[in-house]
Amino acid sequence: MSRREQSSEKSIEGVLEDIAKGKGASCYLLYGDEEFLVEEALGKIVDALVPGPDRDLSLFVMDDESGGVNAVCETLLTPSLIPGPKAVVLRKTRLFYSKSSLSELAKKVADSAETDLPSAARTFMALLDVAGWDLEQLRDEGWRRIPDAQWREALGEEGAAERDKWLPRVLEHCLSHNLAGGAAPGSTEALEDLLSAGLPEGHVLVVSADSVDRRKRLFKVMADRGVVLAFVRARNEARQRSVMMETLREKLARKGKTLSPEAWAVLGRKTGFRLRDSAEALDQLITYTGDRTRIETADVEAVIGRTRDDTVFDLTEALAGQDARRALASLGDLLYQGVHPLVILAMIAREIRFLVHGKAFLGTGRLGDFRADMDFGRFQKTVYPAVKAFQDGPGKGAALANQHPYVIYNALRNSARYPLGELLSRMRRVLAADVAMKSAGQEPRLLLERLLIDLCGQAGARRQMPG
Repeated sequence: MSRREQSSEKSIEGVLEDIAKGKGASCYLLYGDEEFLVEEALGKIVDALVPGPDRDLSLFVMDDESGGVNAVCETLLTPSLIPGPKAVVLRKTRLFYSKSSLSELAKKVADSAETDLPSAARTFMALLDVAGWDLEQLRDEGWRRIPDAQWREALGEEGAAERDKWLPRVLEHCLSHNLAGGAAPGSTEALEDLLSAGLPEGHVLVVSADSVDRRKRLFKVMADRGVVLAFVRARNEARQRSVMMETLREKLARKGKTLSPEAWAVLGRKTGFRLRDSAEALDQLITYTGDRTRIETADVEAVIGRTRDDTVFDLTEALAGQDARRALASLGDLLYQGVHPLVILAMIAREIRFLVHGKAFLGTGRLGDFRADMDFGRFQKTVYPAVKAFQDGPGKGAALANQHPYVIYNALRNSARYPLGELLSRMRRVLAADVAMKSAGQEPRLLLERLLIDLCGQAGARRQMPG
């Protein structure tokens, strides 16, 4: 039976309803970079397919290192030892990777290098396998000797251009932990033929993957013979925040708890709205608050503590207030936390771009009665609806419009302090620092310190000096 691919996270409910009615599919593919949702959906499907008491004899969990495609096929064909359904789960497989997956894998490594280095390293090893490279080629600065054209061919324009920001740190982790590439998944032809012919009655295959090449025959067979669910991370912060809150409200409801609006905002800032990090933090908050039904900002601060995102927030606030002392302290904290200097420079550039975009928004005359001294509550009610109109518009200003409302509020307020020429001059200084940092012989920390003092102005520099 052919089933249309489904891409909404809500479609999992329809899948579970079908299983409950005895109309389940013979195979399920769950994929996407929203790992938390993939794992959650996989767990729900397995729970629906195989009752708890029967799992020892009816549930078989495998991965690419468990014997490959042949082992999966053999397990699917082996008769069940007890009556009822039999589920074979193939987790986090690389069977759907191809050369066209490389740019997506590179982006995943870059996105997680600062927040989850072990995960970034595992993905990087998979990237090397697909690209046909190995760690020995890259060690001892060997990666710098690979021509730019070869990097662009492997990672795409954006991935190749950004590699300096994440590759050294990820490579160092791989080498220091003696990571090795996984076994090659091998040909998928046997599995494709088995699924096409039909599995034994009551036998079900459930597969999860972080990335897929939809052109692969295995993907097409699973889409035709079963159900494919995609869980793709939202690409703008507003949508990411919405997905996080929608998903975690279910967990809160089951525990009879709620979060105050302010607590949601602080939780999101501390976790970057990443679902897995947010869910783990929420579990701690539920335990911490005990019998209390409402979780407040103070609870979030007490449980999660100070994070990199808090330090980034301090740095951007210091730049806006031209407070060199605070900016330099935040820089020191970020470097101590292991954040790469080029990543810090990218953060600074991003904030200045937001100020430029904010200045452009104000220049349109479409933001109603916005004033730099208005409070956040009034901004949300009277101005933010007009800002949302820019979210899907042309130009790079959409990058700011898709941020959290509080980020937009601060960008608009702070942009009003500067003439456009000054903001563009600041951006040129950041670009000059970027060029200098990528040149041999330049000390990154010293470059960043000089840049921050320069951006904070002479008044900020004087406040920073002792005595």
